Amino acid sequence: MALGAGEVVGRDHTILLPLSDGGTGLIDALAHSASTSPELSSVEVHGPLGVPAAVRVLRWRGDTVIESADANGLHLATAPDRDPMAASSRGVGEAIALALRGAGEGGAGRLFLGLGGSATVDGGTGMAKAFGYRFLDSAGAELPEGGGALTELAAIEPGAPPDVEVVALVDVRSPLCGPDGAAYRFAAQKGASPAEIERLEAGLSRLAEIIQRDLGIEVGDLEGAGAAGGLGTGCVAFLSATLLPGADWVMEQVGFDESLGRCDLVVTGEGAWDSTSALGKVVYEVSRRSQEAGKPLLLACGRLDGVSSEPGLVAVDGGGAWLDGKGLAHLVATTLRKHAGRLS
Repeated sequence: MALGAGEVVGRDHTILLPLSDGGTGLIDALAHSASTSPELSSVEVHGPLGVPAAVRVLRWRGDTVIESADANGLHLATAPDRDPMAASSRGVGEAIALALRGAGEGGAGRLFLGLGGSATVDGGTGMAKAFGYRFLDSAGAELPEGGGALTELAAIEPGAPPDVEVVALVDVRSPLCGPDGAAYRFAAQKGASPAEIERLEAGLSRLAEIIQRDLGIEVGDLEGAGAAGGLGTGCVAFLSATLLPGADWVMEQVGFDESLGRCDLVVTGEGAWDSTSALGKVVYEVSRRSQEAGKPLLLACGRLDGVSSEPGLVAVDGGGAWLDGKGLAHLVATTLRKHAGRLS
């Protein structure tokens, strides 16, 4: 996008500001904005389907930052193999434990955990197992991995969560259950069939009931609890985490409002703009802030669904085609030239 805009306005007149809402890209956005070389390492954990995955660990201003998607992301399960019924967030818990163990002399500080882009719908139960929590059926047997088994949940045996302040950065405000929840709103894109979605919804509802009964924590109506397949719920219930809107937090860290004040035009985009965008996605927040500030906005997406026509806003997609970097640059440059009047 920056290359495409640079063709029209000149590269010296563009500000490149990567953003994230807590989902994929969180560490890249923070590392890009760092004034010095970021302290970045990695740990190996179990991916959502058991295949090893590398999780990056960023030391950020005395704190520790991890993207949960590095451990349980949808990109780690190719379309034919996606199985939200069995996929587990255990690797997220392993990554947290390893990151804290390797914090060094200065300590880990607070732990900021980005939530989003998950292949899992297990309510964070897999993550909790890494800290000794046990999820039992009516016979006292431990449930298998994944959200598909949660309908059989009868009891939770507490574990030993890490002694650190955890802040979970959620990419959506979705609750755990209901029409905008982890199952009904997002499980289909993770490969769940209609019947599986119903089972996952019932399992997450059961999980909320048992969390309240056994742990005394109410998560049913909590904003952000449905993020990352219910991992927001797991962070609150099993790590005593605070949930924050990831887009707001990242924008503050990288100085978005300051950059917005200096610019005359904003160019942004994401894979798909649809009914989920307004639930807390970063591109929606960019759009909202830009329009409030009276800045013209070009929204370039892979797919557009339901963008309203407003003064100073031009929305464009690739016509259904996949866009590589060159294609995206061409789309942005062409659109800026075509709509120069509306975007000035």
